[in-house]
Amino acid sequence: MTDVSAAPASPAQPKTKPMTNLNRLRAILGGSAGNLVEWYDWFAYASFSLYFAPVFFPKGDPTSQLLQTAAVFAVGFFARPVGAWIMGLYADRAGRRAAMTVSVSLMCLGSLIIALTPGHAAIGAAAPVILLLARLLQGLSVGGEYGASATYMSEMAGKARRGFWSSFHYVTLILGQLLALGVLILLQRTMPEATLADWGWRIPFFVGAGLAVVVFWIRMGLQESASFEKVKAAGAEQSQSRVLFLKHPKETLMVMGLTAAGSLSFYAYTTYMQKFLVNSAGFDKNQATEITAGALICFMLAQPLLGWVSDLVGRKKMLIGAFGIGAVMAYPAFTAIANAGTPLLAFAILFGALLVQSAYTSISGVIKAELFPTHVRALGVALPYALANAAFGGTAEYAALWFKDNDIEQAFFWYVGGMSAIAFVVALFMRDTQLKSAILED
Repeated sequence: MTDVSAAPASPAQPKTKPMTNLNRLRAILGGSAGNLVEWYDWFAYASFSLYFAPVFFPKGDPTSQLLQTAAVFAVGFFARPVGAWIMGLYADRAGRRAAMTVSVSLMCLGSLIIALTPGHAAIGAAAPVILLLARLLQGLSVGGEYGASATYMSEMAGKARRGFWSSFHYVTLILGQLLALGVLILLQRTMPEATLADWGWRIPFFVGAGLAVVVFWIRMGLQESASFEKVKAAGAEQSQSRVLFLKHPKETLMVMGLTAAGSLSFYAYTTYMQKFLVNSAGFDKNQATEITAGALICFMLAQPLLGWVSDLVGRKKMLIGAFGIGAVMAYPAFTAIANAGTPLLAFAILFGALLVQSAYTSISGVIKAELFPTHVRALGVALPYALANAAFGGTAEYAALWFKDNDIEQAFFWYVGGMSAIAFVVALFMRDTQLKSAILED
């Protein structure tokens, strides 16, 4: 296979002035603001599902209700490959900025629908159907957002500190989840539980829809990346799905392998962990929320540090460490958390597991972007990621609850470790994208 990193830049491409660190910072912050809102809206569903599950699915015990809301959560993931495909092609043809603007608009609409939908008691079976449709809409949005924003931020980051600057993509992803948890904690502290379960859970979705409107206007004013502008000016080949799979099969499969393990581990240690702490470790809902939030804050702060380290030691070593250690620690980590007994110990173990994951998450966007040439980059980042994310990340919570419901909960721990072992093998055979990057512009 031809090494895309060795391909010279087209002489027809116009020269552009190097960006200053201040300009890079403005571009990164502008691009990541929408990413934050997108993920806030996405995770608000998981964070508040303990409260609204009985509203849409009134029959069954708490585990059964959570299984049904988790199923809807998983279905939303399966809309993400469609969104990734459509928006990936759009981002490669119309520009990263245009795709990011459309994606945040879809998320706004999905959140507003959830906020306004009456419960099962008012409209019967139509309530869960509308909830499902709203999550499908949000799935399309997030599927398109990941490829466009990860590509944009990687292209705007610059060669010398690309790992550091692009790590803020995951910082805002985690910050979106933290914001959702923060709203949950605030409402838990200021509202009676009965009120929160009755109508208070709708508040975060109204908040998300409002924030999305603000970000829409921010993104309208963003500068397009030099990489896209050069390809557009040169009249390069347009992005097509067949080009991705026929000309870049190795890179596509590598993205899928890394994403399968990375997404499964991420959702196991974050969104599912809130339920695990309640159902398996014996903590109450408030404690579970606070433990998860504390670990996520530390996890978020670790991203730029690990991104900076990748600029020094290379991406490949980071991936080998993340998935090698992740494979052997999954079973003991979950078992230790289940038997922790105190919130402080549970937090320490959880953060330890997430810190290991940081060696992957901090560079997850940039390693994908560095694998593909510009004209197919957004699609290459988005589509294989979304396919693997739907299959393994989107089903993580449902799989965990299914194992628990069938009294074989520990099988889930082995499942997480086994997938990390597969990604470890993938990392061994991939090139170090920090040294051989397909992003030619600085």
